[in-house]
Amino acid sequence: MTGPMILLDSLRKTYGHFVAVAGLSLRVEGGECFGLLGPNGAGKTTTINMIAGLLMPTAGTVHIAGTSLTAHPRQAKINLGLVPQDFAVYPALSARDNLVFFGRLYGLWGRALATRIRYALDIVRLADRAEVPVSTYSNGMKRRLNLAIGLLHDPAVLILDEPTVGVDAHSRHAIVSSLKDLIESGKTLLYCTHHLWEAEALCSRVAIMDLGRVIALDTPRQLIREHGTGLIRVEFELPVNESLLRALEGFGAVCQASSRLAGFQFQSSEPNTALEKVLKLADEWSTGVRSAQLLEPTLETVFLNLTGRSVRD
Repeated sequence: MTGPMILLDSLRKTYGHFVAVAGLSLRVEGGECFGLLGPNGAGKTTTINMIAGLLMPTAGTVHIAGTSLTAHPRQAKINLGLVPQDFAVYPALSARDNLVFFGRLYGLWGRALATRIRYALDIVRLADRAEVPVSTYSNGMKRRLNLAIGLLHDPAVLILDEPTVGVDAHSRHAIVSSLKDLIESGKTLLYCTHHLWEAEALCSRVAIMDLGRVIALDTPRQLIREHGTGLIRVEFELPVNESLLRALEGFGAVCQASSRLAGFQFQSSEPNTALEKVLKLADEWSTGVRSAQLLEPTLETVFLNLTGRSVRD
């Protein structure tokens, strides 16, 4: 179909006087991986629950693949797959039996169900563990099974809420690889994560939410270009004296990074130049530098600059 796969118009959710989501309007195109980012309490989960039909909005509308969620909830939800943050599996059953159970809930039977189970197990790299009880799975494998269940009925839109939280590096790589395969196949993803490098690697556009509103929306590259700053971390060999401390504070955004008062962190829109100046200062004050690290602008620094908080605050 043409047109947006997710369309939110003035979506609002309030609890008494508390505004959780404040008139949110978003458009996610077909085949797009769209990132929804924000610190805890920003309104991301509330937004996801309204898009999935788990929570009624106070005002505004949600359309999924051109269908109104309010007017035609059943038809709209057929187009949705949800991969929740909590595990939605039966541990006593095998992966295949879990998929059979959920497939029948979706109305799949016989050869069609067998084909979709085979596809889902393959895409999440669990085909070789399909007959093993889920109770023996690692958290990463359970996350992959969560993803397989969300994909089972071949939804037009897949909503992912923290799909890699609490997993080891191997499972995170497997999940991200599976998502890249889905993106290449043209699947539309709404991706919510605290791991900003994942959003930077996967998402064609991201929206950053805070206090129930979208405060920035663009491609990761453009957001970094407009709002990113480089991060400089410097550790001196000895605690710095007051004069050098005042000179360092002149750079702004200086914070102690160690209990020995010898570590500092700076943000700068020109990190290479700023690092040169810091090293020159250290030389002028005859203070040795134990280590210096320069991190280029990323979505993490964009996030910090726009919200004033880390992603987990």
